[in-house]
Amino acid sequence: MPSADVERLHQALLARGETVAAAESLTAGLFCATLAEVPGASATLRGGVVVYATELKSVLAGVPGDLLAAHGPVSPETAGALAEGVRERCGSTWGIGLTGVAGPDPVDGHGPGRVYLGVSDGQRTDVVELDLPGERADVRTGAVTAAVTTLLERLR
Repeated sequence: MPSADVERLHQALLARGETVAAAESLTAGLFCATLAEVPGASATLRGGVVVYATELKSVLAGVPGDLLAAHGPVSPETAGALAEGVRERCGSTWGIGLTGVAGPDPVDGHGPGRVYLGVSDGQRTDVVELDLPGERADVRTGAVTAAVTTLLERLR
């Protein structure tokens, strides 16, 4: 059963005639799967890509290779580029980019729980830095919750 915030997000997008797509790294599709729990989600969930491997961030989500080389796969710049790229490639109103470290081991100097969340509407891209507590599942779930909450705030 979807959470109240996920239901609210669906209703807010529906009321505006808008859609969302996501490029997901550490969440590996959990954001899209969470939104798809809402009956009628096909009216607002445009789709997404799982870009767990670094090279797929470029190939599937359009993150420039030079940006990845300069900043790495876990960075605010990459999260913003993921959001922008997936929005454009999926033809959605909104793009969500999620990258980070679920744990248990650090990645590129980032400890477990570090997440970068990008939200783009084509005019403005915001990136939120999160330090989420807990085990892998907690970090991944927390990242999805943050994405839902952040997009709801942008829609208000």
